[in-house]
Amino acid sequence: MSEWSIGSQAVLAALLYTLLMRPASLAELDHRPWLLPSGSWQLRMSWRDLLFAHWPLTPDTLRPLIPRQLTLDTYGGDAWVGVVPFRMSAVVPRFAPPTPWFSAFLELNVRTYVTIGGKPGVWFFSLDAANPVAVAIARRWFHLPYFRARMRLRDDGDWIAYESRRTHRGVPPGEFRGRYRPTGSIHRSEPGSLDAWLTERYALYAADPLGRVFRGDIHHVPWPLQSAEAELTVNTVCDAHGFTLPDVPPLLHFARRLDVLAWTPVRVG
Repeated sequence: MSEWSIGSQAVLAALLYTLLMRPASLAELDHRPWLLPSGSWQLRMSWRDLLFAHWPLTPDTLRPLIPRQLTLDTYGGDAWVGVVPFRMSAVVPRFAPPTPWFSAFLELNVRTYVTIGGKPGVWFFSLDAANPVAVAIARRWFHLPYFRARMRLRDDGDWIAYESRRTHRGVPPGEFRGRYRPTGSIHRSEPGSLDAWLTERYALYAADPLGRVFRGDIHHVPWPLQSAEAELTVNTVCDAHGFTLPDVPPLLHFARRLDVLAWTPVRVG
């Protein structure tokens, strides 16, 4: 059989899988704070080897940095900022086969939490990624502040060592170096707890250059969280955004894998 025939069969198999297989996460919906959006999901992905590192800040520190249409979300009077290193895998648009140059890359987010219209979600200050194609598509399609970065992950079976250095032209630098690992068994957060408030969010908010705000709905099963420990030696990824992280130990969580569906962003506000 020719190489072309083998390749064609592989592409056809991937397309048929996408068309016929219903994502398993769609069978679990009771935990969602609102119904699935109308229309079909447009992108599927897996978030792997992920660390949530969170710090509390005063709301007055972050409020000027958030579009006026959005309400800064708080828990117990505190706003929270998360620095989240992980790796993307199986990133596949609906009805498209996986592509090596798009489907897997490292990513590191700086985020806080907002709400509008009764739908709490995530606001990203930056999303550093090691894939220039993914950066270009996400900036245009999802209006998200993705930036190119040079990144490396090393997993020795115990610790995950992670390095990121922002290289995007015209953007202030940011660097992250450290290592982390899970330290406890997998659990789901209790509704109403801080753990749930920080992680169980089913919308991403972003703004375009005209200041218009968009919401991108997502869906996944409840986070399979583990307690974690981390040693962070360099962490300057927040400095470019006009605030400094407090000199206190962060609240840490680890997740080995979460499969996610995403919908096309819609304008809100």
